[in-house]
Amino acid sequence: MTPDQVARRWFREVWDEGREEAIDQLMAPDGVAHGLGPAPIKGPEEFKSIFRMFREALGDLKIVIDRTVVEGNMVAVHCHVIARHVGNALGGPPTWRPVDFWGMTIARVEGDQIVEGWNTYDFLTMYQQMGWVSNPPVPSTRETPSAPAR
Repeated sequence: MTPDQVARRWFREVWDEGREEAIDQLMAPDGVAHGLGPAPIKGPEEFKSIFRMFREALGDLKIVIDRTVVEGNMVAVHCHVIARHVGNALGGPPTWRPVDFWGMTIARVEGDQIVEGWNTYDFLTMYQQMGWVSNPPVPSTRETPSAPAR
């Protein structure tokens, strides 16, 4: 499989279909995922705990791949995440609110498995949509005065 095919299969089978066994098939035994917690996630077993947390917290989960870019064995995936907050797994009771946010994954693929992935998702927007974080004040559109000269 090409890196694009591996990435598309990962998002479809693991996230959209919720197939935990696909993690073992598509993530290398020594694979590493960055950006989904305070420390890198190492191997399929550790990744399954993150998978379970998000699957419990977010119902009706759908990740739409907007575009991919491939260079050699690397693939960048631009994703649109659509779900509903339905479970306690993120640290608080379900709000039942919809969430709709974007993110990106860059994955290094060897053979038919992801060996390393770097993730950046707009979880701040997700928490704002769930009502857990207040939206910051919007700056005024009028110009602010310049600082006085010294």
